Amino acid sequence: MAKDSKIKQENGVVLSFIPTGDYYFNKGINAFHRHDLTGAKKYLERAIQLEPYEPMIACQLGLVYMQLEQYQESNDLFKQIIDELDPSMTECYYFLANNYAELGLFNEAHKHVKTYLETDPYGEFIEDAEDLLFIIGADEEEDNAFPIKDELILKQDQARQLLESGNFDKAIEILKSLIAEFPDFWSAYNNLALGYFYLGDMENAANVLEDLLVKNPGNLHGICNLAVFLYHQRRDEELEVLIEGLEKVQPILIEHKYKLGATFALIGRYQQAYIWLNNLKKFGFEGDSSYYYWLAQSAYHTGHEQTAKNAWKQLIELNPEKEGLEPWNEKPLNDAGFEDHVTSTLKKLRSDYMEERLFGIFILSKSRRKDEMISHPEFKSLDEFSMTEKVYLANVLDSDLTNQFDPDGVISRGHNVANILYENHHPISAMSSGLFLMWFSIFLEGMKKGQEFSNQQAFAAATEYLWYKLKHEKKPQNEVAKRYQVSSSTLQKYAKIILEYCQ
Repeated sequence: MAKDSKIKQENGVVLSFIPTGDYYFNKGINAFHRHDLTGAKKYLERAIQLEPYEPMIACQLGLVYMQLEQYQESNDLFKQIIDELDPSMTECYYFLANNYAELGLFNEAHKHVKTYLETDPYGEFIEDAEDLLFIIGADEEEDNAFPIKDELILKQDQARQLLESGNFDKAIEILKSLIAEFPDFWSAYNNLALGYFYLGDMENAANVLEDLLVKNPGNLHGICNLAVFLYHQRRDEELEVLIEGLEKVQPILIEHKYKLGATFALIGRYQQAYIWLNNLKKFGFEGDSSYYYWLAQSAYHTGHEQTAKNAWKQLIELNPEKEGLEPWNEKPLNDAGFEDHVTSTLKKLRSDYMEERLFGIFILSKSRRKDEMISHPEFKSLDEFSMTEKVYLANVLDSDLTNQFDPDGVISRGHNVANILYENHHPISAMSSGLFLMWFSIFLEGMKKGQEFSNQQAFAAATEYLWYKLKHEKKPQNEVAKRYQVSSSTLQKYAKIILEYCQ
């Protein structure tokens, strides 16, 4: 703890007073009573980091997640309470049943509400539990009526969370197993394609969608995703053909109208986007933050400024991080990358994969909101970082501890390679994030084998060259070498070194 404290003190990041779990718990409860669910979530998540074995904190956070419709996260906490923290808190069975019912997992809901009624027949929620059992309308003979549907939804939701948090490899693994077991589960194909897309593996992303559209030709989500992929690859002629078809589509389902409008907005076809997204309001549609974001963008770019401002106001209520990124600001939309995305960066810092955590620290180094991230309740305690991460974090925070723990400067040179890549690939987008993840994977393998990374320009050039190769994009060696001011032979040499690490 002394080392961590020193890092913090030297950079003026935190005060000597460190609030306890009770402090954040009480702040979370107060926020919850004010119906400030976002604030309650932040404070309670910080409280549970400080006191991970306190069941009351876990239960309250689970209830907040429930209110925010983050059912999987809520269920994980209620299960942890029952299995590990305090099995006597039987009300968690009722909360689990509620969540499963909301997810449409009626077999699981029925099982847990029955467990609650049996284990706590005089419990606080007994009448509510009986009402829920009646609403579910299942009896004991139907306990196994929904197991396949339950498994599909649970795995799909798990994969969705992994994609949102940046754990693309793990999400891809789950989605591939889902498709192998349930080859007609079309939404898994779309999510798998997105996983490959975020990793920069365009060939696999396209192959998945081609497979989907052969098996299910009218899949609107697949067609829209393909349009986005073509747009990012600048395959304009193919995109135009696809857009001609999309412009003729007249979807009936609200979900499809939203997907079509968001897709048009994402590829810059704001007129078509505004027609569909604004039309949804007539149906009383209350979308998520993404809906208001794209409605604001399309409204602003088509001259409907008041609609844009109203939509942006609703967006800020749902996602305060977007403040300052309004489409009418002088800063162009395309300049907004991952650098100032607080939530996604904090999630990367908690990833199961070391390369993603290092990538998160690198993003931190480029962010205008660095101080906000470090002082955020969700920023993990420094004693949770590995030594490599601590030294890298010290490097990012300009701490004198860098020289003490990284005397050979290996971590500093690894950071410099990422900086060189950043000069050619900024702001960091969903596409270019795959390049940085690739570099930090190479960096970790190289460190294990004693690599000193002396020629940083060469490592940057070779990494970019292999990244294009992985995506099956043709980039001449001499073009990449020239950009990084190295010779083609040097690029080839370092590409071979990297490939040895990847074997």
